[in-house]
Order: sequence, then C-alpha cells, then structure tokens
Amino acid sequence: MKLYETLPQRMTDRMLDTPQVAALRAHLEALNGMKGLEILEPADIDHAAALFRRDGFVVIANVLNSEQIEILASGCHAVIAEILALDEGRAGNRGSHRYSFGGSSLTRSQLHRPEWQMLLEIPLVTQVVTAIFGSPDFALRAASGDFCLPGAVEYQPLHSDIRDWQSPARTPFSAFHDPQGGMTIRDLPCPYVCVNFLPQDVTRLNGPTRQIPGTQKSRASIPGLADEPEWMRLSTVCPAPAGAIMVRDVRAWHGGTPNISDRVRAIPNLEFYAPWFREPMVPGISYRDFQALSDQARHLARFCVADSSETLVTGATLRAP
Repeated sequence: MKLYETLPQRMTDRMLDTPQVAALRAHLEALNGMKGLEILEPADIDHAAALFRRDGFVVIANVLNSEQIEILASGCHAVIAEILALDEGRAGNRGSHRYSFGGSSLTRSQLHRPEWQMLLEIPLVTQVVTAIFGSPDFALRAASGDFCLPGAVEYQPLHSDIRDWQSPARTPFSAFHDPQGGMTIRDLPCPYVCVNFLPQDVTRLNGPTRQIPGTQKSRASIPGLADEPEWMRLSTVCPAPAGAIMVRDVRAWHGGTPNISDRVRAIPNLEFYAPWFREPMVPGISYRDFQALSDQARHLARFCVADSSETLVTGATLRAP
C-alpha cells in the first residue's frame, strides 16, 4: 500500500485544478529545489556535522531501511487519521491543510507511540547528533514533526522554531534570556537540533521544506511573505528520498511550501537539546513504556518520562495545551 492512499478523499477538497494552481505547478516543476543541495550517505558523519554548522541543516540518505519506513509511514497514517477526524474543514493548526504532530497531541509529542520510539533506537541518529554537539550527553525534547495535505496551496511564512524568553505568558517554553540585552540565543552554539525523518519521497510538488542556508546565526529580521524574494521561496530541500533524515538547527529560517501533489507529505521528528541547554518540558512517555526502551533510548528520553505514579493522558487535539 502506498503511503496514505487510503485516507479520505475529502482531504483534497480545495480545488487543485484551477489555472492559478496549474501555473504554480508548472513553476515549481521547473524551478523548485535548492541549487547545489548535497545529500550525504551514512558514512559521511564528519562532513554532515560540518555542513550542519555551515548551513544550519544537512540531509543524509539511507538512514531508515524499508521495514522502518513502512512502520513509520503506518504510524503517521494512524495519527493523521485521528487528527483529521477533528478537523472537517481542514483549517489545520499551522495554516490551512497544515498540522504539527506535536501541536496536535495532548502531550505536545508523539513519544507515546511505538513508531516514534523506534526512531530513538537508530544508531546513526545518535552518532550524527553527538558529532554536532561534541558530546553524547544530549537529551530528547520531544517527538513531533508535521504534515501537510494536498490542497495546502499557500506558503507558510519563514520562521525560526526557538526564540529568547520574554515572559511566562508570551514564551512559556523558552529559556534563554540575557537581562542586559547583549546576547541572544543566536550568539550561542547550537542549543537545539531537530531530526526530521522522511517516510516518503519529498518532491518539488508535495510540500518540501524551504530552508535558508546560513541563517541560524542571523539577527536580521525574517522577511514576511510579501517581502520574501523568489529565490527563498524556491530554496527547498528536494528532491530527497524516503528513508533520509534532515537534521536542522531550529534557529535557521525555514517554512512550509505548497503541497499540490495527490499525497500527504509527513516529516515526523525527534528534537534534542544540547547537553548544556534546557527549556521547560512536558512528559511524553509513560513510565511503563519508558522502562521497555533500550538503555540508549532511555538515556535520550530521560527528561520526557512521566512519574511512575502518574497516568499519561494521550490523544489528538487541534490545539496543544
């Protein structure tokens, strides 16, 4: 079975055959995709860490095998079906037809699901993140990611996934704050890495992530959609094969792009804090499930586990608490 081919047909409720979308499809087929995109192999760990530090992201192919791809695709399929059951109008929670796996979970994570737990057991992920941080003592923040449906015809604004603490009301999950105003989180070594996993090919048409190289340290204002130059809109991480990972410095500018294919595009993830960095965290895995993980996975998820006396309440929501 192809990924998501059994999902309800109503997900394509927006018209994908209008002249405007036809023109966009032709434009993206001809020009979409980052020029000079390097896709590495698992043996290239040192090179991967170097590209990550230079560009704020790196892509490595052949990390998941065919069985792992199928397991992860099946898990994404199940979670997506739960979320879509709550959203008849496909309003999304990251823009129309766009959803966060974490933002659609009562725990702000999918770590309670075995498919995401499986990702903790992949040695190459630990090796790459260790090379980036220079230490194996990093910690899992959450297991999340996002997906976009066919019919997501708009661009998501460029953004960063982390910012300095401002107040408990405005930034409850942010930590870094220089009261003298001399430093921002962009002046530090990378504090937080996201590893996205590809359970399907990412193409020019199915909503590839656009990534602006080298912006992880930039203090410049991120341009809005009206001011974003065309080269940035086309600076997408594609084509990239199923089974690859995209490792991102979450400070780098990035955003979603139109999915005008006939399939969902999902990029589940694991998110890791550097050994020296922490922010407020929400438990994402029950104590019982945590105990069933390998020693390595338990080490990674050590700050995400609920207390043995607590019942972890899981389920889908359109707005994370």
